[in-house]
Amino acid sequence: MAIIVDLDVQLARRKLSVGEFAAAVGITPANIAVLKNGRAKAVRFTTLDAICRTLGCQPGDVLRWVPDEPPD
Repeated sequence: MAIIVDLDVQLARRKLSVGEFAAAVGITPANIAVLKNGRAKAVRFTTLDAICRTLGCQPGDVLRWVPDEPPD
């Protein structure tokens, strides 16, 4: 998939641990790991809202689109 989740970058900038971040957002550290590792199939807008509130950022700071490689 061409959607990249840049939570690691945002957490590092704010010196937040996954545990602290998960508690602030209100989801489990395991679900944060699923997001960070690109294994999530969907993100609820309420979760994205909580992520952005906690990090003080825009959705585009956390999610970005990269085109897939064209078939040969």
